[in-house]
Amino acid sequence: MNEEQGQSYQPEHDSHTENVVLQKIKADMHRQLLEVLDLNEARHIPLEKLHEECSKRVDALLNARQYPMSGPDKQRLLREVMDEVFGFGPLEVFLRDPHVSDILVNGPSKIYIEKNGRLESTNVTFMDEKHLMRIIHRIGANVGRRIDESMPMLDARLPDGSRVNAIIPPLALDGPMVSIRRFGATPIDIQRLLELDAVTQDMADFMKACVQCKMNILISGGTGTGKTTFLNALSRWIPSGERVVTIEDAAELQLQREHVVRLETRPPNIEGKGCITQRDLVRNSLRMRPDRIVIGEVRGAETLDMLQAMNTGHEGSMTTVHANNPRDALRRLENMVSMSGINYPIRAIREQLSSALDVMVHLQRMTGGRRKVVQIVEITTMEGDTICLHDIFSFNQTGVDEAGHATGHFEACGVRPLLLNRLKAKGVDMPIDLFKRRVLTGANTSHKAK
Repeated sequence: MNEEQGQSYQPEHDSHTENVVLQKIKADMHRQLLEVLDLNEARHIPLEKLHEECSKRVDALLNARQYPMSGPDKQRLLREVMDEVFGFGPLEVFLRDPHVSDILVNGPSKIYIEKNGRLESTNVTFMDEKHLMRIIHRIGANVGRRIDESMPMLDARLPDGSRVNAIIPPLALDGPMVSIRRFGATPIDIQRLLELDAVTQDMADFMKACVQCKMNILISGGTGTGKTTFLNALSRWIPSGERVVTIEDAAELQLQREHVVRLETRPPNIEGKGCITQRDLVRNSLRMRPDRIVIGEVRGAETLDMLQAMNTGHEGSMTTVHANNPRDALRRLENMVSMSGINYPIRAIREQLSSALDVMVHLQRMTGGRRKVVQIVEITTMEGDTICLHDIFSFNQTGVDEAGHATGHFEACGVRPLLLNRLKAKGVDMPIDLFKRRVLTGANTSHKAK
């Protein structure tokens, strides 16, 4: 990490003693500010006025206690006290940085971030485990979820849509652990993905036609490969006259359209009752007159209900699944259908998969941290007991550059998709040349045949 990148996260003084003193002063100010501040009333005060009021009270408290402090230290203290009272404490410095994509808290004294695709350590810490637990409880309380010894795991979201997972002792042996997957305030669209060379224009044109003509799409990839980002980007092409219902464990989708009904699961209460699963929500969504159903991620028995919905009039539905490649994604779906408790023969499950799904998009995090669409695959028919997959576009990695990033090229695989006739019947006539075998050079397609 260079000096400029790290400046926000380094202590302003090198003296460890001064930092310890400042932490104690901050804790003292925080406690006293809470004693004189009505939080319920404060939440309705404009931010500028609230900042001014808190600044006056912090000044008064510092003067009363006769703490010697410079102007920059006082501003830093005020900002951190405000973060403690109204935000998420030490994590706020990372949440304000748009370049931070992941925040990983390994106990109170170790915080790592992923910035620009690289994982790095920081000098930011919590005071102790109690301090960290207060922030975890605040995150859960914001979305009506709890975490304690009886339920020591938490899936939640932050106000900006970032996904949070927390796990505490006795399951976490070295203290509370927090993992935050960040999503930008402004969702990344296809144009931005083109600029990042995550996809090419020809690939985007094909996916646009598939979305507009209501093909059922499955997006697969490993952890942190950009599945949710790509799903959000595809949603921009859903026609404005359609009603979309989204279903998620922890709401994080930011669909780029207006008519969206957002549903979220609910964990059991303290008595172990009241749990609402994704499968319950999928079944309920069928009574909500949806044109499309979008499931943030399938991971269990709801897969069967999703496939049945796709096969019974809810064309154009989309979902994501964790998998290492498209074939593995289909195997995972088979296993998840088996979790529904219905003893279907494996061939019947595969027939339903091949009938329900039209296109698969596989994403991968390449060497160096950049994400790319590495395969766009058409699901066709069954041959024997095997589902046939045809590669339409792919990315071929050829090496690694001096900066440690993967190099390679996109290519059209030379296969004419069978669904072109379905696209044409719905008013989209795609040129055959689009699928001729050739190399695609980034966002600007090269039409030279191999």
